[in-house]
Amino acid sequence: MRKILWHVGVCLAAAVFFAPHAGSSNAAPQGLPRDCDRQCLYGFLDAYLAALKARDPSRLPLAKGFRYSENNVMMAIGDGVWGTITGLGDYDLRMADTVDGQVGFYGIVEETTSTSVFALRLKVVDHQVAEAETIIRRSEGGGPFPSKPVMVNKPILNEMVPPEDRRPRERMIALVDGYFSTLELNDGTLFTQFDDNCNRIENGLQTTHNPDLVKIIPVANLGCAQQFRLGNYRYDDRVRDRRFPLVDEERGLVMAAGFIDHAGRLKNFLLTDGTPIQSPMRTPSTLCLLELFKIRDGKIQQIEAVFIGVPYNMRSPWIPN
Repeated sequence: MRKILWHVGVCLAAAVFFAPHAGSSNAAPQGLPRDCDRQCLYGFLDAYLAALKARDPSRLPLAKGFRYSENNVMMAIGDGVWGTITGLGDYDLRMADTVDGQVGFYGIVEETTSTSVFALRLKVVDHQVAEAETIIRRSEGGGPFPSKPVMVNKPILNEMVPPEDRRPRERMIALVDGYFSTLELNDGTLFTQFDDNCNRIENGLQTTHNPDLVKIIPVANLGCAQQFRLGNYRYDDRVRDRRFPLVDEERGLVMAAGFIDHAGRLKNFLLTDGTPIQSPMRTPSTLCLLELFKIRDGKIQQIEAVFIGVPYNMRSPWIPN
């Protein structure tokens, strides 16, 4: 009964308060109510986060056939972080795709023994949550990333993009896909476009314009484009199973998912300026990611990535075999 009442309440609230703006050009896709605009989708996100914090998935209106994955593994909702969460941090980065009924979130989750960055994607169909996909980079994951990440609000990710600086969703996806093609077997060639001040945050750590990190990442003091022009990521053999489930055209945001494979065979290589580099990836390994890109005027301005290590060549449960 509580689930039914909650469902009705959300529908009524969306219809009264969150009706689409007049003149909106976004046509509602099949299955997505026309009254479920950005604020409506954010309402489902807030409800999901509240249920997660309360460890009570019964609060949610889940669609028949609902699917939930945590760290690239399908499981029953209520398992995993649902049983260990002790709180949520203040970091609240959200985005909505009103065309496809998707809503995303980047934040901090506290569990019994760890404080972790995490990324979340929900799909809403017929005022029900049909999918939930989350990546949690727990502090015991190793690497240079902080064990207790402190995420700072970035106005550039939250601002609306002026209409004259927006790009169609197909173009936005192409720019992000080009980023991954640039990363794959990185030889110095760029297949996308970057803003001169582009920055990247990975698992709570700034890996561009960060001179304090050069002993670990030799190009950490440079911006996005400069790092790729030097070919620093040559050891990334493959960026596969790329998905682009969420595009927020008003905010200029694209959420992407995929895997970065390292065969581990490359030992030493030269940057394009002749600097010798020893590959940090010397055994077969794979990274699974949910990565967010800010695009303005056809250029990537900011990147926010959450990724984890998974078994080499692991596949996505969200892609049919």
